[in-house]
Amino acid sequence: MPDLPAPQDATETALFSECWDAVLSYADLCTAGSTAAAQLAREAFAQGIREVREAEASTVRGTGRRSSRLPRIPLLLTAVRATATDWEDAGQGHRLDPDLRLWLHSDQAARYTGPPLSRPVALRGLRDLQQADAELLWLAEAESLPLPLVARRLGLDPALAADELAQVRRLFRDRCHRNHLDSPMDAECRSYARLLDAVTRSPAADTPDDLSRHLATCVQCAEAAACLRLQGGGLPVALTGGVIGWGGLAYLERRRRATEARLGPGRPDGPDAGGAPAGGPDRTRVVRSGLMVAAVLVSGLALAVSLMQFGGAEADSATRPDADRQAVADPDLYPPAGPGAPPAPASDTAPSDGGEPPADTTPDDHAPDRATPDDDNDAGSHPDPGPQGSTSATASPPRSTAPGEPAVCHAAYDQGNQWPDGFQATVTVTTTEPLDSWRVAFTFRDGQRVTQMWDAEASQKGSRVTATAADYNRTVPAGGKLAFGFLASWTGKNSPPTDITLNGRSCAAG
Repeated sequence: MPDLPAPQDATETALFSECWDAVLSYADLCTAGSTAAAQLAREAFAQGIREVREAEASTVRGTGRRSSRLPRIPLLLTAVRATATDWEDAGQGHRLDPDLRLWLHSDQAARYTGPPLSRPVALRGLRDLQQADAELLWLAEAESLPLPLVARRLGLDPALAADELAQVRRLFRDRCHRNHLDSPMDAECRSYARLLDAVTRSPAADTPDDLSRHLATCVQCAEAAACLRLQGGGLPVALTGGVIGWGGLAYLERRRRATEARLGPGRPDGPDAGGAPAGGPDRTRVVRSGLMVAAVLVSGLALAVSLMQFGGAEADSATRPDADRQAVADPDLYPPAGPGAPPAPASDTAPSDGGEPPADTTPDDHAPDRATPDDDNDAGSHPDPGPQGSTSATASPPRSTAPGEPAVCHAAYDQGNQWPDGFQATVTVTTTEPLDSWRVAFTFRDGQRVTQMWDAEASQKGSRVTATAADYNRTVPAGGKLAFGFLASWTGKNSPPTDITLNGRSCAAG
C-alpha cells in the first residue's frame, strides 16, 4: 500500500488538506469496510496527485495553456473509481461494495472510459471549462460549500461570487449543450435536440408529452436534460452523477452533511468562512442547498433513469460490519503540514501508524445513494442484494397466511423525496423461503400512478400495482431481501400502499 505523497510546497499542503476528506468519503462508499476504504483512498490519492502534478508541470513546460482536465477534487474522485476498477481486475473485488462491482461490469461504467464523444455530457462539459470556473462550479454545487468560503478559497470577491457562479453555470450549460449535439445519436434523439434546448432554458416551459416519453427511455438525452435545466435544484446531482458515476447522489449528500456539521451551531466557521456566525445567512444557505438536494428528482423522470447506479441501503447495512459509522463531518481530515513533510490523516479518523481510519469514524451513509436506480446491477452475485426488482413467472392465486402460521415475508415501504405532483419510494421485502422468481403486488388507496420503476418491471391495473423481477435478480435465498424503487404521481393525498403480497401471499409489515 503506497504512502500518502508528501506535499511539495505550501500550495500542495492546502490542496491535500482540502481534498483528502472528499477522497476518503467517496472511497468509503465504494468499499465494504473501514480498512478497505482507507487503503483505497490512499492508493487513489497518490495516483490522483501524480496526475495533478503532471498536468501542472505540462503547463510550465509548454506554452502556458493547460490541456483540459477535471478540477482537483473530481479528478481525485475519478482516481478512486479507477483504483476500484484495478482492484476488481486484480482479484480484490471482494473488498468493494457489491453494487459497485456490478456497476463496474456494466455498460454504464464503460461509458466513462470509452470514446470521448460517448461519455456523459456533464463530464465533458466540466472539462471544457477554464480551471478556475470549473473549481468554482464544483465547490459550490457538488461540495455544498457556502459561497463566501468558496470565494475566499479561490481568491474571488465574496460580493461578486454569486454573479460569478451564475455566469459559470450558464457557461457549463452551453458546453453541455454543445457536447450533446456533438454526441453520436440516432435520428429520434437529434429531432428532439433543439426542443430539449428550448424547454430547459425557461423555468416556466412545460415539457411536451412526447419529449417526456422520450426522456424516460433515453439515458443520453435524459443526462443532457439534467445538465441543461439550471432551475429546480437538479444541477448538483447531474454534475456528480455525470462526473463520478456510481455513488454520485450519495457522495453529494455526504458532502452536504459534512458542511452542515462543520458550520452547525456551536462550531466556529473558521477563518475561511469569512467570520459569519454559524447560525447566520451562510448556515441558512447551506440548509437551503440541502433542500435542493432532496428535490433533485424534480428535474425529471429521466434523471432517475440516467443515474441508475446505486444498490440497497438496507442490504448494505445488514451485511457490512461498519454500517453504524458516522459521516465524515470535518473537511480538515488531512491536516496541513509543512512543505516537504508527509501529511497524515487526523488522529480522530486514522491512526498515525497505518493511516487506516477506525471503523467508528469512517462514513457509511449508504441510504441516500441507494435510492437511485441501477438497471445494470446483477444482484445474483451476492446473496443479500440492495434494491432489486421483481420478475415473475406464472401468477398464483392470492393466499393469506393461516392464523398462527409465521409470515412468509415481511415488507417495508420507504417513501423518499416528494414534490407537488410526484414522489419516489422503495419497497423492500424479506422472504423466509428461497425464491427462484418473484412477484410483488400492492394497492394504492389515493389514486397514485407509477410512472417509472427500476430493478423490476411494473404494471398497474386500477389501484393495484405489480412489480415482476428482472432477469438479474429473480433468485433470492431464504432470509434474503429483494427491493425495487419507483417514481409515481399523486394528487390530494399520498397514503402508503396496503395489501403487499409476495407471489400472491400476504406479507407482514416491517
